[in-house]
Amino acid sequence: MIAAFDIPVTKVDRSRLSDTPLENLPFGRYFTDHMLEAEYADGEWKSVQIRPYQALSLEPSLAALHYGQAIFEGIKAYRDAEGNAFIFRPFDNFRRFNTSAARMNMPEVPEEIFMEGMRKLIALDKNWIPAIKDHSLYIRPFMFATDSMLGVRPSATYKFLIILSPTGPYFAAPMKILVEEHYTRAAPGGVGFAKNAGNYGGSMLAVTEAQKQGYDQVLWTDAFEHKWLQEVGMMNVFFIINGVAVTPSLEEGTILHGVTRDSVMVVLKEMGLPVEERRINIDELLAAYGKGQLQEVFGTGTAAVIAMVKELKYKEFQMTFNVDNSPIAKAVKERLNAIREGKAEDLHQWMWKV
Repeated sequence: MIAAFDIPVTKVDRSRLSDTPLENLPFGRYFTDHMLEAEYADGEWKSVQIRPYQALSLEPSLAALHYGQAIFEGIKAYRDAEGNAFIFRPFDNFRRFNTSAARMNMPEVPEEIFMEGMRKLIALDKNWIPAIKDHSLYIRPFMFATDSMLGVRPSATYKFLIILSPTGPYFAAPMKILVEEHYTRAAPGGVGFAKNAGNYGGSMLAVTEAQKQGYDQVLWTDAFEHKWLQEVGMMNVFFIINGVAVTPSLEEGTILHGVTRDSVMVVLKEMGLPVEERRINIDELLAAYGKGQLQEVFGTGTAAVIAMVKELKYKEFQMTFNVDNSPIAKAVKERLNAIREGKAEDLHQWMWKV
């Protein structure tokens, strides 16, 4: 296997950075000059390289297109006041990536390719990190099956890539969320905890139907009763109930083990707020709202960081929230941003210097 420090680099002749305004960028529309690419065949990873961002040549019979062996991660890099580049908790994403790989019967990516390859790629394209408030460099590692034949079986070959995308705020406006009662995202024993492409493809119809009703996303519920709350689209969810932060537990394997979710729980505890990871039913939420005890609702994720929720609808009942008076969510977001931007002490060594 090629050593990480020996990864060959082919640079672009001319950077596109001068043609790309970095302020208020939409999420996932622009990409940096280079990408990392590696091939898996004959039981090992090989052909690791960094080269100009470009189109891939793929066979119509590509296994990933027919049988869905595809996983990804979402990570962010930031720039501090001195211009240094830092990645937020990348080892957690590395471990989760390989957890997804194991569940999808795909090979694990070695640390020296994932971590050191990512570091080298970002060091090369560091100037693409916007030095602007609420902006960052989104990092997308992904892997997919590349056998060129039809047949329902694990692929023998795979491709791993990392691409980079400068981005602005993910959700500029507070969200309106519809509690999903018909469609199912995940069930125990399934792949809900894995960050595989099919989880997102299978969620799109429900989200589209919610958007037709004027909502931004859905809050998924369990597959059996459609009562037990799971996660919101691409985000984990938190409820502040009578001064306690409650978030759905991971024990059933139906929701993603969010890195931002974990970070938020740490920050909340440091703020002195009780945090409960447990099963939570929509009826409990309605009761708390009726008593005036449901104070805040917000989502957490790599892309959004903290996404405020201004309305939550279940059946015909609408729960509304004053997002201008959401001190806990705002304090958590400010704390995380301060750590990421180097303005607050990194007590937990979350920031990995490039």
